[in-house]
Amino acid sequence: MIRYALVCDQAHDFESWFPSGTAFEEQRARGLVDCPVCGSGKVEKRIMAPSIARRDRAAEALPAPASGGQQESPPPAPSAASGAPAEGVALLGEREQALRAMIREIHAHVTQNAENVGERFVTEARRMHYGEAQERPIYGEASPEEARELIEEGVPVQPLPGLPDDRN
Repeated sequence: MIRYALVCDQAHDFESWFPSGTAFEEQRARGLVDCPVCGSGKVEKRIMAPSIARRDRAAEALPAPASGGQQESPPPAPSAASGAPAEGVALLGEREQALRAMIREIHAHVTQNAENVGERFVTEARRMHYGEAQERPIYGEASPEEARELIEEGVPVQPLPGLPDDRN
């Protein structure tokens, strides 16, 4: 498999995997490769550095978990010489890894500095907004519709992005 950095004629960058360089060219010629952002079929390969695994940098490449939880190691890559596992291979780009790390940090900050009111979130948020309860940092559960209603009422709430699944 080959991963190509691609760009469309509208300058949207994206990546995709192909069985071979020939497969990419054939799929592009048949109109099967399009930009996931705008749908343009005018796609070209970008210059990209080869991805070569280095043992001395493997530990540096893995971000430390922000919440103090355990993190699973990525699956080992096969060794060219023996066919045996050698070291981990990152399946996400640096930007995706950084985004996931930021989401984990946000979750850690919220859980350490706010009270989990669970299913009572909507009720508690309204009570605090209308002065019926003391204001304090809280988090909990609300459906998208409930969150929309709170926002329309002027209740200051912020949806929390879901934790990324490291195994996916």
